[in-house]
Amino acid sequence: MTVTQQRHRPTPERDAARPADRWVRPPVGTNPASRALLLPEITLESGVPLPRVTVTFQTWGTLNANADNAVLVEHALTGDSHVVGPAGPGQPTAGWWPGLIGPGAPLDTRELFVVASNVLGGCRGTTGPGSSDPAGHPWGSRFPATTVRDQVAVEARLADALGIDRWRLVLGGSMGGMRALEWVAGHPDRVDGALIIASTARATADQIAWGQAQALAITSDPDYLGGDYYGHGPGPRQGLGLARRIAHTTYRSAAELDTRFGRDPQGAEDPMSDGRFAVESYLDHQAAKLTARFDAGSYLQLSRAMATHDVTRGRGSLAHVLGAYDGMLRTVAVDSDRLFPVELSQEIVDAHGRGGVHVMSSSHGHDGFLIETDAIAAAVAEAVDAVRGVRPREVG
Repeated sequence: MTVTQQRHRPTPERDAARPADRWVRPPVGTNPASRALLLPEITLESGVPLPRVTVTFQTWGTLNANADNAVLVEHALTGDSHVVGPAGPGQPTAGWWPGLIGPGAPLDTRELFVVASNVLGGCRGTTGPGSSDPAGHPWGSRFPATTVRDQVAVEARLADALGIDRWRLVLGGSMGGMRALEWVAGHPDRVDGALIIASTARATADQIAWGQAQALAITSDPDYLGGDYYGHGPGPRQGLGLARRIAHTTYRSAAELDTRFGRDPQGAEDPMSDGRFAVESYLDHQAAKLTARFDAGSYLQLSRAMATHDVTRGRGSLAHVLGAYDGMLRTVAVDSDRLFPVELSQEIVDAHGRGGVHVMSSSHGHDGFLIETDAIAAAVAEAVDAVRGVRPREVG
């Protein structure tokens, strides 16, 4: 299989039209392994300009002389660029896909150059609502709405700065899968292959409905202050915790929750006397973990980007958008996923017209793509092997 090669590094004309992107120090408090790129300005899909966008990212391995061994790993809603590795200063959590990257791993750094960036609108170093505007004040409620297309546009600028014309493979799960598929739809000549895991081509009504409930939990918190809580008290921690409880319930399967917790009380607590069931304690724990490391404004920003995700917007049918893509496109679905059910992955491969869905068996629901690391590692290794046959041809 061949894919037409085009050059995408910034041209002198582009450089003359805008100030040059440049490398900067990562924001204080970010992972010490991070690097950072400053984009003087981006124009969002809405047409709104957003000045001084910092993009933080991590890399593993070495970009080869032909710059044709690069892989982009896309994180999910509350993830970050720390795909593998331990927690530590500036990094509150260990890597979310352990064993995926490294010498001899599925993304083998003896062969591949792996990149993972923090998403636009987030809170792990890339510019978001909690970041400072050019005047030094938190953006807060003034931070404009962004989309998955905007997130990918920022990643494309990062690729340009790194000297990467095209990715050998782009992969991600959930919201990360949305970005990976947007690369295919919006930049098909920059992607040899894509692996879309537990994701969708466009947000469903069910996903949008659950997202609204989570958003209202945050904005109804009195400490939300209309989005301008930065520097003014604790922020909407209670609302964010409630949003996490709602979301986490959709991330796990009913069968798993029943098997794991049933109707058991939490320790010596009595649910008949204001005590908690074990499953309620579990959700409290998940809420506490997230509120300790994540920003409510970013949660709202990214949740809305997921709700507006639709690779067909302004482009025609899904078959038209994906059928024209000449690269490798594979999907992985979790059989117990009630938020991103198998048929959403099937819709993607049907529109592409090639390949099939790898259905992963797991009791863990949507979170299976994070928990079933051996199965994911096997799917990634297979995608890496398959995309070796996809090589660009120079435009004559």
